[in-house]
Amino acid sequence: MTISDTDNHILTPTTASAMTFYGKMLTFSRLQINTDDLVAIDTQLTGMLSNKTSNIPVIIDSDIVQDLSALVELLWSWGLQPIGVVTGVLEEQARAQRLAIFPADGKRIERILPSKKPTTQISQAAVSTASEAPLDNAVIPSTVEDSPDATSAPTETFLSAEHITSLIYDQMLRSGQSLNHVGGDLILTNSVNSGAEAITDNNLHVYGRAQGRLVAGATGDKDVRIFCQIFNPSLVSVAGTYCLRDNLPEEVIDKAVEVRFVEGQGLVFKVIDTV
Repeated sequence: MTISDTDNHILTPTTASAMTFYGKMLTFSRLQINTDDLVAIDTQLTGMLSNKTSNIPVIIDSDIVQDLSALVELLWSWGLQPIGVVTGVLEEQARAQRLAIFPADGKRIERILPSKKPTTQISQAAVSTASEAPLDNAVIPSTVEDSPDATSAPTETFLSAEHITSLIYDQMLRSGQSLNHVGGDLILTNSVNSGAEAITDNNLHVYGRAQGRLVAGATGDKDVRIFCQIFNPSLVSVAGTYCLRDNLPEEVIDKAVEVRFVEGQGLVFKVIDTV
């Protein structure tokens, strides 16, 4: 059952145009800089990142005047991708360098930063703050597949990853909390409450009630999937293609659901037979 076309274009396909606007979710992180000492920043990045190929888009947030050009070059050397700054002391330099400028008064959420643990162990978490990523308000295409037996019914800290490893998190994600894991699957054995978010660059598994914002393939991997025991999110996204709660097919709400991206179709929702 197709809900809508692949892209909700403003212009019709027959209209000749040099460009077209359409909705797309952009996942990025806010990097708060508390010093103008580039050596100190480089040293801390050395401890946070194990390689220089993370390709994570970041927004620079600093109340301290920086040599923005040198800072951007440093971040790029670590595989981070500065796309803009938070309005303030860096705004003039950002305009000169043609970087984006983002408002400083965004909603603040609690960012949970788990320690890296083997998949057989339970992670512990430290807490800091980070900004919630902005979203375009767009209708995203979706397709529904029911199984035959289905019944109708902040400062961002980057995790070091010596190798790909999944993260198991046993605590409930409460409203205002965000859990972000890079480098492997994110497995939540508890629920994601409304107003919380779970983000990973790989597959996302939620074995409790899945509400809030669910994001898999945050760095663009279109082959990842989301698996939920009880599916009822405010937003679901795979590799940047997202769907809001109001556009979800009613037949998948509160069911065990698999979400994946299919080229040419958008997000595909499949009710999982749990019998």
